[in-house]
Amino acid sequence: MSRIRARFWDPSGDRHGIPTYPWQMAPPHLLTLRQLAARGLRPGGQGVQAQILWASRRHGAPGVRAAYLYDVRFALPKRTPTPAQLAALAKATAARRTCPKCEQDAGYVLPRHLGICLDCAQEMAA
Repeated sequence: MSRIRARFWDPSGDRHGIPTYPWQMAPPHLLTLRQLAARGLRPGGQGVQAQILWASRRHGAPGVRAAYLYDVRFALPKRTPTPAQLAALAKATAARRTCPKCEQDAGYVLPRHLGICLDCAQEMAA
C-alpha cells in the first residue's frame, strides 16, 4: 500500500473517529448514497457507518475529500410516491416550464434570472 493510501487506512476508526478507507478499498457491503439509490435503496435511518478519504488534485479545491458510506445490510427499499405526490410534482414542473408572459409551455425549465422564456426575452431585448 502506498504512503498516500496508508494515510487514510483506519478501519478501526481510531484516528478519524469512524472507520476510514482509501479510495476503492472499502468493504463491499459499504456503499455511498448514490450507490444505494442505484440499487433502489435508501439508508433507512442509519447514520454514516464509514468514510472514504482521498487527496483531491482538483483545480480550485485542493485538499482531502470525503465520501460517506452506509451499510447495505441495514438499508431499506426506496419509498414509492403516492399518486397525489406524483400529481403535485407534475403540477410544480409544469409551473416552472410555463412562461408568465406568453403563457405557453416552453419545453424546458425557465431560467430564473430571466423569469420568462428565451423567445420572450429575445423580443424584449430587440
